[in-house]
Amino acid sequence: MDLYKQLQSAGLELIDCSVVGAGSGRGLGQLTRKKVKLRDLIQFFVHMEQMQSAGVPLLDALSDIRDSTENDHLRDIMTEINKDVSDGSSLSEAMLKHPKVFKPLYISLIEAGEETGDLTSSYLQLVKYLKWVDAISAKIRKATRYPVIVTIVVLGTIVFMMSVVVPQIVGFLKYLDLELPWFSVWLIATSNFFVEPQFSVFGVPVYGSFIVITVPLVLFIIIKLLRKSSDNIAYRFDSWYLKAPVIGLLIRKISIARYAQTFGALYSSGIDVISALKSARGTVTNLLMIDAMESVEAHVQAGSPLSEAFNASGEFPSMVVRMVRVGEESGNLTPVLDQVSEFYTHDVNEAIEGLIELIQPTLTAILGLMIAWIAAGSLGPIYMNLGNFMDY
Repeated sequence: MDLYKQLQSAGLELIDCSVVGAGSGRGLGQLTRKKVKLRDLIQFFVHMEQMQSAGVPLLDALSDIRDSTENDHLRDIMTEINKDVSDGSSLSEAMLKHPKVFKPLYISLIEAGEETGDLTSSYLQLVKYLKWVDAISAKIRKATRYPVIVTIVVLGTIVFMMSVVVPQIVGFLKYLDLELPWFSVWLIATSNFFVEPQFSVFGVPVYGSFIVITVPLVLFIIIKLLRKSSDNIAYRFDSWYLKAPVIGLLIRKISIARYAQTFGALYSSGIDVISALKSARGTVTNLLMIDAMESVEAHVQAGSPLSEAFNASGEFPSMVVRMVRVGEESGNLTPVLDQVSEFYTHDVNEAIEGLIELIQPTLTAILGLMIAWIAAGSLGPIYMNLGNFMDY
């Protein structure tokens, strides 16, 4: 009935229709439906800015984007937004009905543009912000995926060596019946752990190699469940993360970079300082960092300048505090916030590259030590008993 009325209001006649994905196929359709990615949103706001800058009316711009998008999910959303706007809703109100795609931050920027009558500037600010988020997300994925992949490769190599290569060497040493040094004994014991059942579950033997592979995954799942079970436990884990060498510093830099970039984007769009700070805090995930950002809000609400609030939180370097103070004194805070964002973006880039440069030689050294241990454990007894072989 709703489709019929919509077509009638457009001067069209409904000939035939059917429900797509009804019954058992509906669930599969939901699973296979293409998600709206960040780059889809960047393209959406770029098109909106270009068409509205050219004087194209809002409804026509929405219709053009709806018809041109290749993402079926986004096309459905654009159809609903177009209908809501044509029924009298504002663009921000129409987007608010799709919170999984349009986050509160995006809505806030669109609302600010509607209030000032300058939606084009809001679109530009969103494009700039989303491109930054996309770039920083790619760097974070690089910082997390690279160590995981290299660790899996090293772990797989160790399991293969201890389960396949070393047992053959052990068999050869046993055949020679030599007196083994301590490092060869440890090598044999480690290899036995990998190839022999350590215990059984419901009558199924569990080998050491399986334990080594599954323990990291099990620990990861346990940590996830513990974090969700209690805020106090989550707080302690986040505290440990921040205190961890290298990783802790990277987490702190990424959190502040997101916070600074989001706050700068909102403030530049004319949103009041407190609202901008609260929205920026929503991009931070570490609970200790969230506490620090809440203290910034409390200081600003109490009447302190933004620079003093940043300084009191203890999370912002003195250079950033001085930059913000200069911006406040000159009454030109927006470009200063852009500079702060660039500072943290550069800082995060350096931290991620430093982490990768540290991980690669560390894991290579671990793999090299393991191979050296295998070589010493297998060839050492032979060289140590070389004189006996010569006598023989």
